[in-house]
Amino acid sequence: MTTWKEFTEAAPHISAVFARRYAATGNLCLLATLRSDGYPRISPLEPRMFEDELWLVGMPHTTKFHDLARDPRFCLHTATVDTQVSDGDAKLWGVVRDVTDPGVQQRFAADLFDRTGFDIRGMAFDHFYAADLTGASAVEVGDGSLRVTIWKPGEAERVVRKR
Repeated sequence: MTTWKEFTEAAPHISAVFARRYAATGNLCLLATLRSDGYPRISPLEPRMFEDELWLVGMPHTTKFHDLARDPRFCLHTATVDTQVSDGDAKLWGVVRDVTDPGVQQRFAADLFDRTGFDIRGMAFDHFYAADLTGASAVEVGDGSLRVTIWKPGEAERVVRKR
């Protein structure tokens, strides 16, 4: 599996598109998980990058985190309202692992407070998910074509153009 740091080094173009869209939406993404009946669920999420990892952490006892506890597979898509996709978009997929180390959780909470003022310091987490990436893609439109950049672990980014 691939950490956030390893992903940004192996897929610099896709990670740049992701970072640009992530920042443009105030850190909002859409998380796809699998419900217990096998159907997909799409939920808003503000993922965080911390200590070289991508973290999928949020309000406790939500169904999206129950989904991940049952089936760790996910897809994370940058949010967009631009039907022309003029600034691109990016998708990441992978699996989560639940990190139970209270030291990591409290460092994360302190960092979140320092960056945003949102105070969850001292709280216990029911799930604290780090993302291991198994693939990614970015879509950009320009010059009369669609450019899709694709990445898989162990491979270089590759571009497919569609007219």
